[in-house]
Parts: sequence; structure tokens; C-alpha cells
Amino acid sequence: MDTAPVLDAARGVELSLALPPPPRALQRKRASSPPPCAEWKPQDFCLASGLDPDGLSRFERLLARRSRLRRGHVIYRVGDAFTTLYALRSGSCKTVLLAQDGQGQIAGYHMAGDVIGVDGIAGARHQCDAAALEDMEVCPLPFEQVENLARQNELFRQNVQGLLSQDGARVRGLMTVLGTMRAEQRLASFLLDLSQRYRVRGYSSCEFVLRLTREEIGSYLGLKLETVSRLFSQFQREGLIRVEGRAVKLLDKAALSQLISQRDA
Repeated sequence: MDTAPVLDAARGVELSLALPPPPRALQRKRASSPPPCAEWKPQDFCLASGLDPDGLSRFERLLARRSRLRRGHVIYRVGDAFTTLYALRSGSCKTVLLAQDGQGQIAGYHMAGDVIGVDGIAGARHQCDAAALEDMEVCPLPFEQVENLARQNELFRQNVQGLLSQDGARVRGLMTVLGTMRAEQRLASFLLDLSQRYRVRGYSSCEFVLRLTREEIGSYLGLKLETVSRLFSQFQREGLIRVEGRAVKLLDKAALSQLISQRDA
């Protein structure tokens, strides 16, 4: 199989940790992909799930500070002291693991509604880089304040625990993709995962814009650039997808799912 070397994902893979949004978020008009200015409200974040008015008000105060970042801005780097989580209000970013030789591997793609930075909790230092893929807005959440609110509000504490508990599941899922799937299955899984993430945010699950380049997608999936490009062309010839630049339309999600479930003879 034509694959690139894979770094140790368990060493600090950053995760997509937003839970499905509440009904209000799902009532948005469905679009092919969220525009760069699409913004999430406080009640849309997983940490606000089920909070009573008092708890939601306290959480909103945590989100009061906003930082606008330009494309390419580094949010944090490997080895930086961990003090803060970041709630993404708009835009998207990537997280990157670094090998000893300085080569990076994409560890995660994150969009509005996600909370990043949890990689730094265990060792008090960040285990990966995080950088903006487009102009974006984040809300820094000082972890000390997050802990204080968790002690004062039981529902919020449960939400924090729920956010952190997904770490192991996401790492295992990524390792399954990298360790057991063929190249075409990896790409199909990646596209269907994006489809699901857009769907729960109230956007089209069939049409979206890829913020990662082909090279970055290859890095994330442990594949060479040529392999990713070849597979996009193959999927298009087979009528599974339609590609125009970075815009992708899934034409046959059932066939993509079936491809993932196929086992080698």
C-alpha cells in the first residue's frame, strides 16, 4: 500500500470535541459549507449543553474575551505551557504533531464549535502546534476559570468530563484508520467524517469546502500527496464525488460507506 510514515497519534492528537449542537443550531438554514464568518453562540458549544440559566450566564462570561486571528497564525506551539483552552467561534484550524526530525503530521482539523487545547492538560504543556487555516475567531478559556466553574456547577463539570472523555475514543478511531484501512478507505472515512460533522452543525452533509490542502489531507491520513490526488480523481471517475478545486460534493455516501466496510480477501 502506498502510504507515508505515521507518527505516534497517541502522543498528543488534538481532537474534535464538540457534541451535536442543540436544536437552535440545527434550525439554521442549511448551506453547502459554513462561510468563514459563520459564528457559534455560547449555547452552541458542548460545554454549555444542558446548562441552567445561571450556568449558561457564567459560561458566557468565560467566552467574553475574543481574539481574531489571521490565516496562518499559530495559536500555540509544542512545548508551550498549558494554561488555556480555546473555543472556536468561527473559522477553522489544524493541529500538527512534530517528529524528532522536525517533520510534522496533521493530527486534527477543527471547525467552529470545537474546543482545542486539551492535549496540554495531562503534562501541563502542549503536545502539538495549532494554526489557523483561515481567518478565524477564538475565545480563550483560562483553564483555572474552567475548573472553578466546574466546581461550582455540576452540569458544567459533567460537560467538561464528557469533553475530556472523548480523547481516548478519538485516538482509537484515528489509529484504526491509520493502522487497518487501505488508502481508499482512509479517504472515504475522512470525507464521511467531515460530512457528519457538518451535518450536526446544521450545514449540508453532501457539499462542503476542504480547508486542508491535498498535501495536508495526506499528512493526516498517512498517505503521499500523489496517492491523495489519485484517489480524488478515482472517486470522481467512479461517480462517488464531484470535485471543483477545494469544493467537494458527495454523490454516493452509501457507496463510500460500503467501501470502508470492505475487507481484504
